[in-house]
Amino acid sequence: MTRTGGYLDELEQDALTELVNIGVSRAAASLRKMIGHQVLLSVPALEIVSRTVAATLIREREGGDLVAVRQDFEGAFSGRALLIFPEANSLALVRAVTGDELDEAGVLEMEDEALSETGNVVLYGCLATMANMLKRPLEMSLPAVIRGDGQVLFELSDTDPSSTTGVVLFLYINFSVSGRDIRGYIAMLMDLPSIEALKVLIAEFLERIVGADAS
Repeated sequence: MTRTGGYLDELEQDALTELVNIGVSRAAASLRKMIGHQVLLSVPALEIVSRTVAATLIREREGGDLVAVRQDFEGAFSGRALLIFPEANSLALVRAVTGDELDEAGVLEMEDEALSETGNVVLYGCLATMANMLKRPLEMSLPAVIRGDGQVLFELSDTDPSSTTGVVLFLYINFSVSGRDIRGYIAMLMDLPSIEALKVLIAEFLERIVGADAS
């Protein structure tokens, strides 16, 4: 499934999907080293939608509460990256990260720290790889754990109409750890100037890869 709301043409969509695919593959390799289990990530499906639509999409897919690791990124393109899990999956991920060595109280105590570390590995690995391939530096903030529904995660406010501006680059990735029931999503909240900047970088990337005729 690919829906980019006219922000990217077909060639740009394919290029961005491939960049993300390479990024998450490298992030999966880093996570595999971290937890000692095989990590499988599907080829990402990409959508660029409004924050309101993103909140609806995540609500349709996940009925329960959500937990997310959030990191801001800044450089040639800027925004906020989220690694989102159903909250029911988050403790299974913590157990995987800690090697099943903790009891329930220990798992709960370590939850935020383990999720932050996991999010940092996945989000930094993915975005740093993309930035490197686009030949631009990118700085990232420290990870933070947040909980709530799509309205909270995508920072929508009933009293602030400006909260609906901007778009979400939504990446559906089936994220599974061998022998574990874990799945997740990556989302990037970006404003329109950042989407335009990313579009320019993708065009430059295509020109380097397939030549000026692709632009």
